[in-house]
Amino acid sequence: MASIFDNFKRLVTKNSQATNSQFNRAIYNFLGDTIITSAENDDSYINKGYRFNSTVYSIVNLITKAASTVPFQVYEVQSQNSLKRYKALTSNGFDANATHKAQVILKNSMVELEGTEIHELLNRPNPAQSYASFLSEVIAFGKLTGNRYIYGITPERGANQSKYGELYVLPSQAMEIHSGGFMKPVDHYTLEYNGTFQIDADDVCHIKDFNPYFDGSGQNLYGMSPLRAGLRSMDANNEALTTGVKYLQNQTARGVLMSEEGDLNEVQAKQLKEKFRQQYQGSGNAGDVIITPKKLSWVNFGLNAADLSLIEQYNGTIKDLCNVYNVPAVLLNNVESATYNNVKEARKMLYTNAVIPELMKIRDELNRWLAPKYGEKVFIDFDYTTIPELQEETDKVVAQMSQAWWLTPNEKRAAMSYGKDQENERMDEYYIPANLLPLGDSDMPDMTPEPIEIEPAEKRQVPGMNDIFTTISEAQQRANEMGGEGYHQHTYDGYTVYMPFETHEEYEAAKDNRLDEFYGEMDADSFDYNFELDSRYDDDEDTDQDGGEIIQKAPQIRGAMETALRNKVKDHNDEYGDNPAKRATYSMLARSFVRGIGAYRTNPSSVRPNVSSEDQWALGRVNGLLYALRTGKFKRRAYDTDLLPEEHPLSSDKKSQKAETYSDYPQGATNNAKRMLEWREKYGRDVVKGGTRVGWERANQLASREALSLDTVRRVNSFLARHKDNAKIDPQYKDEPWKDRGYVAYNLWGGAAMVSWAKRISEND
Repeated sequence: MASIFDNFKRLVTKNSQATNSQFNRAIYNFLGDTIITSAENDDSYINKGYRFNSTVYSIVNLITKAASTVPFQVYEVQSQNSLKRYKALTSNGFDANATHKAQVILKNSMVELEGTEIHELLNRPNPAQSYASFLSEVIAFGKLTGNRYIYGITPERGANQSKYGELYVLPSQAMEIHSGGFMKPVDHYTLEYNGTFQIDADDVCHIKDFNPYFDGSGQNLYGMSPLRAGLRSMDANNEALTTGVKYLQNQTARGVLMSEEGDLNEVQAKQLKEKFRQQYQGSGNAGDVIITPKKLSWVNFGLNAADLSLIEQYNGTIKDLCNVYNVPAVLLNNVESATYNNVKEARKMLYTNAVIPELMKIRDELNRWLAPKYGEKVFIDFDYTTIPELQEETDKVVAQMSQAWWLTPNEKRAAMSYGKDQENERMDEYYIPANLLPLGDSDMPDMTPEPIEIEPAEKRQVPGMNDIFTTISEAQQRANEMGGEGYHQHTYDGYTVYMPFETHEEYEAAKDNRLDEFYGEMDADSFDYNFELDSRYDDDEDTDQDGGEIIQKAPQIRGAMETALRNKVKDHNDEYGDNPAKRATYSMLARSFVRGIGAYRTNPSSVRPNVSSEDQWALGRVNGLLYALRTGKFKRRAYDTDLLPEEHPLSSDKKSQKAETYSDYPQGATNNAKRMLEWREKYGRDVVKGGTRVGWERANQLASREALSLDTVRRVNSFLARHKDNAKIDPQYKDEPWKDRGYVAYNLWGGAAMVSWAKRISEND
């Protein structure tokens, strides 16, 4: 059994960058406690490459500018196996099929987080840099030297001492690795810049390119620059340009024209040159024939650019350097055959071959070094769906998903980054095309109706017809089975037949599961309460304390309607209030009234003609609830049973149901609550004004991972659904989100990370 010391040691070294001792002994056996000097000439790659060579400059800029526009996202991992499949799919290219599968897996395996500490850190890594400039530096140093160094600085004191408060990119040409011997190949780093600055190895994220040079001296601890393989091409490119410049600077006369019959004196030579210029130079004399009475000879002074093949050599080196960086040469505007279509494809190849692989390398290293400091399930990723050049693949995904009947509409929305429709439960159902039939004939239903032979004394249900009977008692029994009562009759082929319910309209409503709508009473368990109400019916977030348990107050209903409801409470309690099982409260009737308003607005087709207003419809619902409260039964189907006293026989709000608790809510909800509490502690309640007393109590529960009762989970679900518009920060508070009252209140209850979990628990239970 492990000792306390062993457990503590594992805790301390969990995120350490130290490698296995047996591996170190095999690879670094000859290392001592010394500096490992890189054999790479990083200064040359920068000074003779990026700062001197226009081709290298252009290639690196193409990659960094494209990469810096791709935003990052922070997720909470729900399934490690699904995460592995997602990373495998995104590592093998971005065709339509892989993109589709990756997005579906991403939405099912991770929950997107917002406003976390990692968001704040990466959006502004340090006071002097933004996310784009920081990422550009990381990538540029990597592409030039093969090494990227990110230095994380933690606060000197305080609760966040273990988390980085600022990130800096260190110049890779000035970095040196110091070995601690084969037991610790990388002990620390030094920055040789205006002196020597020592940095602990655990505070540096060293992202290096593959280096196959293993010679026992530790050279492989440095990454290999892409320009090392392309060094001759870069030198040839530099020399071609240098030679061309010298040729232009030093060019003289093309040659000497001499007479072979004797020397020309100076006057004759000038006359001959002037006569040649006047008669044979210019566009009008192009292609003319020169005739001279004397025999002349020509001596050439040098070669022209075409003879030197400078252009061919220069273009060849550009293509070589582009190949080294996996960048299409057509993007450097030196290919004469460039067209709109192949430039468009080249832009796409720039992302798939150069930008995205670089971002994946950075992503994996940040998830190894940075993410664990903010939670074991935190995952940093880049959102490639925002890249315009890949939208063509998105169009293909849309075409594929439109035919994918095995996916629900919400899964399709999630794959397209639109988010799930939480308000419409039918968006989570499967829709199968009507033309899909079973292959086997034996499974096909027999659609041929049987002949009708009415014999009242022997047959009760008419063969081949549903819910049509030849006796009144059978029709009434069927009505009871369908949730109603009574019967009505029809004449069919000269015979009288009977059907359930008093009217055929009532029967049709029952058959389509709309009986409660027909009666004007919505079933509380299936009704969607997330409707929009005017200011009279807004739910109040404030709560009261009743016996130590938090209960929700009544909706805000004002004016004559509030008086009417309070009078109903008084009249009812005057007669039945002594019995706790039958006692009414204003909160009970007010909530039932608001639900009636929602039923009237969301299902106007079910409203009876004699109902003239939504208030009248809602009061009918309240009267029905009072009837059930005093008699112990509903006139027809039950509804709003969660509002009845727990002592009432029809109440669905029993204490036994509240006994079950839940503590497996997402870590992201805890992080959101902690962030709000930290804001209040840092800026004070006078600045962080969002949230009520109950909201802050809920945040303390989530921050300390307290178990939540089913009743509490339902209240969380209801609150988040009502205030979903506050999930994002108001643009006017972009730089000071703690001043956004709605955003603060929303995240006190767990925020966006809590929505799907609370909804699932509330619906399943």
